[in-house]
Amino acid sequence: MKNKKPNLKTIEEPARQLEVYQEAEVVVVGGGPAGVSAAVAAARNGADTVLIERYGHLGGMATGGLVILIPHLSDGTERLAIAGQQKEWLDRLAPLNGVIHPPGDSIGSSDPKLVKQWGGYRFFVVDGKIRLSAYVDPEMLKCVLNDMVLDSGVTLCLHSWGCRALMDGDSIMGVTFESKEGRKAVLGQVIIDATGDGDIFASAGADHDATLDPKLRSSKLALVFRVGNIDYERFRAYKGKETQTTSIYETGSEESSYAKTMGELNRLGGFTVTMPTPRKDVVWFNNWIPDLSCLNVKDLSRMETETRKKMLLTYNFFRENVPGFEDSFILDTASQVGTRGSRRLIGEHILTEDELRSGTAYEDTIALFPPLTCNASPEKPNRCIPYRSLLPRNLDGLLVAGRCFSSDLVANDIMNLIPPCVAMGEAAGTAAALSVRHGVAPRAVDYTKLRDRLVDQGVPLPELP
Repeated sequence: MKNKKPNLKTIEEPARQLEVYQEAEVVVVGGGPAGVSAAVAAARNGADTVLIERYGHLGGMATGGLVILIPHLSDGTERLAIAGQQKEWLDRLAPLNGVIHPPGDSIGSSDPKLVKQWGGYRFFVVDGKIRLSAYVDPEMLKCVLNDMVLDSGVTLCLHSWGCRALMDGDSIMGVTFESKEGRKAVLGQVIIDATGDGDIFASAGADHDATLDPKLRSSKLALVFRVGNIDYERFRAYKGKETQTTSIYETGSEESSYAKTMGELNRLGGFTVTMPTPRKDVVWFNNWIPDLSCLNVKDLSRMETETRKKMLLTYNFFRENVPGFEDSFILDTASQVGTRGSRRLIGEHILTEDELRSGTAYEDTIALFPPLTCNASPEKPNRCIPYRSLLPRNLDGLLVAGRCFSSDLVANDIMNLIPPCVAMGEAAGTAAALSVRHGVAPRAVDYTKLRDRLVDQGVPLPELP
């Protein structure tokens, strides 16, 4: 009788030498909205830059995640609160018919004709004023981001999963990544963690917090999908006017036929939130499942399987009960699970809910974002993000960009949307290039120089106090 194998709980891997795939000045891990912006900014500012992305495309949640809404780049006036590379996305998408948004000369207008024209799109009109928000075509955006990255001279590594930090004491010196070529290393003077989940700073030993509040949007996973060949005008007439509320997901009136129909679908366990797209014959379905972690393989697997069951239920219900969906079909599901929250850096500054609500402006502000459900005012001002929220407390050579930035739960829930992530990425990449150019650690970058570069790149910033 053969001896039984021991009940092993751990296995020791043998030590091995890793090939250095490349050395660079700036290494960005993660090619989502923050990572692309960081890599492009670093390269445009003269740094030899490598971008490592685990999927075969760039854009993260904005493309593979099918999160096609780019909300609130203006604050209710004619001014933009977020521009820079985020505005460049829209400008490059326009000739490709890959975006829909109100024209620039209408931003801030309260003209009744314009308000009526754009009022059917979520977030395009808030409190009677036209705001610059956009819906983008994810496939065209993949092409645009490819061009931005390659034209800037970034070395791009797709299908490469950034795994762990390589440390020299308290300084990060590079990262490992896995691909079909095996495990390899990329070395850099400054590393930017744009993984969204803080994979690199966690492996480096940076202080962080991964607690979630089940009541917040950021605690929910999603797998969004699109339905094609609909008659959008019939659907829109049935759906009626969307109303702006405190939730970015609530629509309609409780008295409308559409609201009653959606109430029935909600009782059946389907998904009821739809949004338009740049194509009149395609609609986007949002969804969420609570109490799952994007850091847990079993939860991720459950998300993929359960959501597709609910997707079929939802699609069949719409086809049978909602005008305009009679001849529709499921166009696609997101290739990436919609992740809204996980690890958050505990950095040199922890952005708080109170600071956001009061509109605290910092001497090192690197990004603005308007309130979502109302126009900016002295009572509800634009929100600011300080550079220090991108810096770990106890590590050198590392910057963070995107939703894993240093913030409390509520502040992160408010500021982890695509436009603030793009703005953080542009700031991190610019700072990384300045760090290399001047031979200083990222935390020692001269903020005046960083601010000047960001302003030159079209980034709106508040006046210095």
